Amino acid sequence: MTPDELERIHQACRVLGAGGLVAFPTETVYGLGADATRDDGVERIFRVKRRPLRHPLIAHFASLAMMRDWVELPPMAVELGERFWPGPLTCVVRRSARLSPLVSGGLDTLAVRVPGHPLARALIAAFGSPLAAPSANRFGRVSPTSAEHVRTDLGSDVDFVLDGGACEVGVESTIVDCLSEPGRLLRRGSVTLDELCAATTRAIEDASDTASGAPGTLPAHYAPEARLVLVERDQFAEAVARIAAQGARVGALLPPGRPRPAQAVHVIELESDPILLARNLYRSLRELDAHCDVIVASLPPEVGVGAAVADRLRRAAAASH
Repeated sequence: MTPDELERIHQACRVLGAGGLVAFPTETVYGLGADATRDDGVERIFRVKRRPLRHPLIAHFASLAMMRDWVELPPMAVELGERFWPGPLTCVVRRSARLSPLVSGGLDTLAVRVPGHPLARALIAAFGSPLAAPSANRFGRVSPTSAEHVRTDLGSDVDFVLDGGACEVGVESTIVDCLSEPGRLLRRGSVTLDELCAATTRAIEDASDTASGAPGTLPAHYAPEARLVLVERDQFAEAVARIAAQGARVGALLPPGRPRPAQAVHVIELESDPILLARNLYRSLRELDAHCDVIVASLPPEVGVGAAVADRLRRAAAASH
């Protein structure tokens, strides 16, 4: 940790200690953090994001050992945590009376994780209490994967931005309900169902397409301002031409290997590597949003983190209608 990073962490801790909000980097997206033990700080997260109070947050810890001091963990959460933390996995466990009930959004459960970004863990360790943090953007919109995205979205509504560079994963964490039998995959992320099942002696089923109260699982979410239209790959050029003929400024999230549509005012060709695709997804949506009224995209192959990318695109398209 450099002296500059240590000083910025100390500044962030002072803000958190005063009940303020700190945007901080994780490996997935930037989080908007407050002291998870304080009702006033957590309530302010909801106000700044314009997020419904019944939509729960995630409590972030510096380590599995720290989490065990604050929360009672079921066996599945311990097994998964020992395999994937620090990293892009969130486990749903029983709510802790030591944390603000607002973190749980009125539920008797709590979403917890240990972020993979070293600055995030250093911040939480220095502060000494878990941080409640959703993504650092307005509710339902495209998540931020850089400090600049946070500043653009939230401006002076956030008290301090801890800049940790671009996020490595780029889409939100996988969420698993560790209380049900079998366990349930509630949100897709870079940790896949196969990887989860290999890491625990307990069964886990895919429930990511069903309604749940978990963070980020509303049918319509992650949306740009522009309307997002999903089309089949072999209909991509035709769809761009048809929408452009209606007078819209059309942007293209172009699948790999497809010809560039002449009618698009802005084109971003997507990577064939699903890891790079996920890392750049939200940056690409934001770039197209600045130029276009309508964004045309196709779903990627749902392999590995590509399944999470497809999930985010479906929810973003649902928000556009």
